[in-house]
Amino acid sequence: MVTGRRDAKLPVWPVEARLAALLPDLLVFRKPRGSEPELATAQGVLLGVHVTGFTALMDRFSLTCKSERDMDKLAHIFSYYISDIVEHVLCFGGDILNITGNMLLALWRVEQNQLSDIITLVAKCSLEIQEKFGIYHTREGQDLQLKIGLSAGRISQVIVGDERQQYLLVIGRDVDDVRLAQRLAQANEIVLSWNCWMLCEQYMFEVEIMREDEAVKLRDMRIIDPFDFDEHFDKCLDYLPHYRTSAETLRTALELDPHSDLDQKLRKHIMKNLLKKIDEGQPVEYVSEFRTVTLVLVSLEFHKTAWMLHLCHLIQESALYISTVIEKGGGQLSRIFMFEKGCMFLCVFGLPGDKKPDECAHALESSFSIFSFCWENPAKTKLVSISITNGPVFCGVVGAVARHEYTVIGPKVSLAARMITAYPGLVSCDEITYLRSMLPAYNFKKLPEKMMKNISNPGKIYEYLGHRRCIMFGKRHLARKRNKNRPLLGVLGAPCLSTDREKELEAFQMAQQRCLHQKKGQAVLYEGGKGYGKSQLLAEINFLTQKEGHRVLPLMLKEADSKQCFYAIQTLMAIFFEIDTCPAYYRQECLQRHLRGIVEEQLHCLFNDLLFVKFPLSFKVSHMDDVTRQKKVKACFIKVLQEAARETPLIFLIDEAQYMDAASWEFLETLLSSMPIIMVMTLTPIFTLCGWAQHFLQSPQAILMPITKLATTSLLRMACWELGVVSIPQELQIYLHRCFGNPLYCEVLCQDLLSKDMLLFHDLQKEEEENSKWETLSANAMKSIMYSMFPANSEEGQELYVCTVKDDVNLDTVLLPPFLKEIAVSQLDQLSPEEQLLVKCAAIIGHSFHIDLLQHLLPGWDKNKLLQVLRALVDIHVLCWPDKSQELPAEPILVPSSINIIDETKEKKTKLDGGSACLLRLKEELSLPQTEVLEFGVPLLRAAAWELWPKEQQIALHLECACFLQVLACRCGSCHGGDFVPFHRFAVCSTKNSKGTSRFCPYRDTGSVLTQVITEKLQLPSPQDSFPFQMKPSRTQEAFSSECCRTEEEFLDQVKRKLAQTSPEKDLLTTKPCHCKDILKLVLSPLTQHCLVIGETTCAFYYLLEAAAASLDLSDNYMAFFYLRKASSLLGQPSAFSFLKKHKVKICQFEEATFCRLLSEVCFNMGHITLAKKLARKALRLLKRNFPWTWFGVLFQTFLEKYWHPCTLSQPPNNPIRRIWQFCSSSCIACPYSGSSITWRPQPVATGLPAWLLLCRRIQPRSLQMKPRLSLPMWSSLSSPRAWASRTSGCTVSRWPFRKAVYVGSPGRDCWPQLSSCRPWPTPSSALAILTSPSSWVKGLRDGGSRAFREYMFTAGPHTVLLNLLRFSSS
Repeated sequence: MVTGRRDAKLPVWPVEARLAALLPDLLVFRKPRGSEPELATAQGVLLGVHVTGFTALMDRFSLTCKSERDMDKLAHIFSYYISDIVEHVLCFGGDILNITGNMLLALWRVEQNQLSDIITLVAKCSLEIQEKFGIYHTREGQDLQLKIGLSAGRISQVIVGDERQQYLLVIGRDVDDVRLAQRLAQANEIVLSWNCWMLCEQYMFEVEIMREDEAVKLRDMRIIDPFDFDEHFDKCLDYLPHYRTSAETLRTALELDPHSDLDQKLRKHIMKNLLKKIDEGQPVEYVSEFRTVTLVLVSLEFHKTAWMLHLCHLIQESALYISTVIEKGGGQLSRIFMFEKGCMFLCVFGLPGDKKPDECAHALESSFSIFSFCWENPAKTKLVSISITNGPVFCGVVGAVARHEYTVIGPKVSLAARMITAYPGLVSCDEITYLRSMLPAYNFKKLPEKMMKNISNPGKIYEYLGHRRCIMFGKRHLARKRNKNRPLLGVLGAPCLSTDREKELEAFQMAQQRCLHQKKGQAVLYEGGKGYGKSQLLAEINFLTQKEGHRVLPLMLKEADSKQCFYAIQTLMAIFFEIDTCPAYYRQECLQRHLRGIVEEQLHCLFNDLLFVKFPLSFKVSHMDDVTRQKKVKACFIKVLQEAARETPLIFLIDEAQYMDAASWEFLETLLSSMPIIMVMTLTPIFTLCGWAQHFLQSPQAILMPITKLATTSLLRMACWELGVVSIPQELQIYLHRCFGNPLYCEVLCQDLLSKDMLLFHDLQKEEEENSKWETLSANAMKSIMYSMFPANSEEGQELYVCTVKDDVNLDTVLLPPFLKEIAVSQLDQLSPEEQLLVKCAAIIGHSFHIDLLQHLLPGWDKNKLLQVLRALVDIHVLCWPDKSQELPAEPILVPSSINIIDETKEKKTKLDGGSACLLRLKEELSLPQTEVLEFGVPLLRAAAWELWPKEQQIALHLECACFLQVLACRCGSCHGGDFVPFHRFAVCSTKNSKGTSRFCPYRDTGSVLTQVITEKLQLPSPQDSFPFQMKPSRTQEAFSSECCRTEEEFLDQVKRKLAQTSPEKDLLTTKPCHCKDILKLVLSPLTQHCLVIGETTCAFYYLLEAAAASLDLSDNYMAFFYLRKASSLLGQPSAFSFLKKHKVKICQFEEATFCRLLSEVCFNMGHITLAKKLARKALRLLKRNFPWTWFGVLFQTFLEKYWHPCTLSQPPNNPIRRIWQFCSSSCIACPYSGSSITWRPQPVATGLPAWLLLCRRIQPRSLQMKPRLSLPMWSSLSSPRAWASRTSGCTVSRWPFRKAVYVGSPGRDCWPQLSSCRPWPTPSSALAILTSPSSWVKGLRDGGSRAFREYMFTAGPHTVLLNLLRFSSS
């Protein structure tokens, strides 16, 4: 999170400059002198800045934040605050040594005779820092303040490490003095050490002597004339050889010429995961991430008598051992920093590229190894303290552009430092580390609670004791318990077992039969990933076998058990002898009872150490060596088990068998070949098994059965059971795709939704009246798409529920549960750096994405590199093609028409930005089959990758996507472009112009640099914007417009003749395929998500209306309902009083009317006629077209509109309006017919004609044999479409049900004339008047005159006419 000039992009630097920006000048300009540790001394002035209140702010964040994701606000605040201080220090010639936690240490390295002048310079710098940045008010109510300390004198620099990794330390008395001065200073104060005070020009300062502490508090400087200091500043520049020489950068180190020796020298001081990203060319802002890590803080206190050189060797030895142990466990040694009594080593597990599934356990084991090593020689180390914490932190770059550092920031970092002080001499860990390590509880000891500074709730703290063999057996239990109310793996369809695991259960049953009939041992090993239901399967087998009377010995192993020899057999035999749960004093008697008559009494003492009993040692056993004793114990065990198997079959159930030790595998193989016994085990394939385990699997009596993921239908049924419902909404089904067939993931996601209270539950069987409000339609929408499944134990009269997602919940931005995020991030870190970056950028776009948009987000990537990385990700199934038959093109595909467009654009020098080439290409390719559209094969990986981005960078990338897609948000080329909501951008533009300001809400985070960027970039469409897919009228259209058809029959014959010329087959209409569905999926739907994430609710509302209209055009009523429900949540809850109505989003009256019109159409399609009419009336009222409510209003409105009609009919035949209408009618004729569906597509805009003239809707014919779906344009009469459909489709139409057709007239005075043989239709108001009373129907029939109008008024209900008139009027 590097910051510099707020209005400029980060410069593009070579690799050497990027490396130098991460390191101080002390390292950049140093000359290597020899082997490590390298010690050098110099004179200089030290400036220490301590940010107070930062730890308290982190504590407040940890307590008040609603989610872990909000923690990156902490890094945002700190980075912007510290960057100003860094730039100010650089302007004064300081060298930033490090930025550690909430401290900054800077050095001015000069000669001894120059110290006094430099002290004056540094004092002036400190006063200005306090004046400008002394206090910072945060929105959280916690102020950040500065404490500054100064010291001067001799400073020692030490380089420790090896040839691979090196670390810089500054030590000495004056380094301790600057830390002491910081502690003595209060907030907004500057304190000088006593040595610094003695070396400075004392007459120039106003100070307060602190005699008890031997320090000086600086008040001010006595420089009266400001030009005096300018001269002093110029004088000091001569002492600073590396001060900047140009105004472009703040450091000379960034302008060094590339050199191989310099590059190799700098690389040793930078972490390897960061080096990989720099070599990959990733920008600085792409490096930072927000993730969960495990922190290990090692504190070593040395004896005060240690000399400087001896101290350096101690630090060198400790650093080498710690880095070796930590890297072996999967972590990295991040930094080393000194304090008064010793030094600290900060180690991090789980940095980008290093995430491992068991990082907490590895961190504990590594820490205990370091602890033991440091205590081996007490003469070297006085005290060793180690603390381990686990939690979310910001892992990224902090500071200014010219000087920044890679660090970790978060409450867990402060907690680790406080635990070192509170629990010295121990290996302590927090509760999260204790729980996530999954280590046995006897390896820990709970510590007493202690007060920690600025940590209000540290939680439980434990001491880690290392791996200890506890005098106890493993527990006889499995990871899962069978739920009697839930069938296997959550299938609700039947009370019996699921067919999803029928094959696995059949393998066990066949092994059971072979064991009983052949009297041979059998083993079934189920192999599957974590969460695939292996433990649930064992629980079911345990229930079935116990029900049949078999004796079952269940056991679950852990990772720590693999390090104990013979542990699995020891525990199994303890369970067999029933001594694992009995009291210790009764254990020996119980064991003796089982052994009596089977094993000789003098051999009972063989089990003393193994089963923790105390039989007297016999003479026979005392003369046995260890090998003979082990063989005898195994023989006794086999003898006992053989005797027990004669009475009842024995079944061993071993969960997590990959953690079994080698000796136990060897014994089980011997047991399998010597007696009839059944062994059922589960394995995880990612673990490497030992040699004996591999030999066991190769046995002919062992069967390896892989467990695959669940089918989508079964997974959704499981989700219904987890939520206690019989149906879930479509958006929740899409959300559950993250499970990827894993039952455990599904269970965790459902429980997470319940815990966050994001769902609403509705009684399915409750008798409800017809809804009168839009807000209560969710349950009824779910009833229409309900699954045909019920709980397995459902009884008659039992309440059944459906669930819906709350309106204010956006499932696309819901954070993953920590358990699933850890799994997904560990999978992501297994990819290469370039693959990780591609996945992270693709996650911003959405589940499906186009290659060109992805390349737009990837900085400096060419198409060849992009395709190469995409191929690798497709090969490992991280990404996939929506259509499996599609393959990745070997070379970038450029359509010739797109090349022409790009060339013409370059020649005309348009004002498109650098992404215009990709933009124009995407426009053209959206009209072609999607060969360059991919989607995530692992949706869980996409969700985790999206969460890794810091909030600010996340918003910036969503803004880039929104700006890229905004121009494409229109109909496809086959539909001649245009808005899905006719006249939409024109109405928005008129509102924007009338108000004179930009019509969208600004981003509310005033501290973000994106506020002005969003205001400038993201604008709603304007009428001047051309539609990218708008085409010129074809010759056929021109022919239609030029010819004059006197009757509708002639017109239809002309249409049929023209279409027959373009189609080689009979009765088949050809046209370009419509790609509006792809635009909805790839443009409109992602665009709404981008706007919501950015915070542009007005733009989001605009595109939600577009998406809803597009869904209705595609006959997807539920998705239209989904988009409108999102739009409704943006508007907020309606007020009971109209004068108090105030929307959250500023929208114009046209958009509000359009919103009501779309709601009305959705309600009508759902069968809620009353609500549809209510919303339709509201929409027309917003358009100032109220319904007449009385007889007088009906008569008066009809009279006015009849008076208007003759005015329009009096237009001459060659009137341009008539010619436009004929052209539009001809342009609407396009009807592709394939298979069993007929789709009629409208052409919305042509030559500037209003879109409502071309508006048409779909008709659902009832009597067509093939049940086609037909959408017709505006016809002049109703008999002609019926005849046309019969001729062109070949289907017999016995009755034409015009219940959803659009036959409307023209609005108000602008009545568009029909064909010469037809009378004009009633205008909206007169048609609405016809609906007001039964007697007006007779009047309408008498006035209408034509058979077509009478047929329409009788077949179409009043609600249909009302809805169609609404469509017409709102356009």
